Amino acid sequence: QVRVVESGGGLVQPGGSLELSCEVSGSFFRINAMGWYRQGPGKQRDMVATITDDGDTNYADSVKGRFTISRDNAKNTVHLQMNSLKSEDTAVYYCKANVRRYGLGPDDYWGQGTQVTVSS
Repeated sequence: QVRVVESGGGLVQPGGSLELSCEVSGSFFRINAMGWYRQGPGKQRDMVATITDDGDTNYADSVKGRFTISRDNAKNTVHLQMNSLKSEDTAVYYCKANVRRYGLGPDDYWGQGTQVTVSS
């Protein structure tokens, strides 16, 4: 079993900051890429930021320069530091981890999502 749990969402004013965290737990061989995705009201789920196991990062154009993704391989966690938040960042944020379980091929595992609301 692999479990992915996000934390850190909430309400923040425009221009403010928020950090999301995600922890992967359970029985597995390794975690490959990890990432954050978001789904706003009435919208599809889009990629926000991803990070490989080597630390290579990729960002959506809309968050470049404002968001920073990082990971701690020893703790099986990934973080998303969000600065200069805008109302359009309001969404449910999901963590995804590509995990290789013992004796199995890699597969994607998703968290349950955490709400981020940017509003005055």
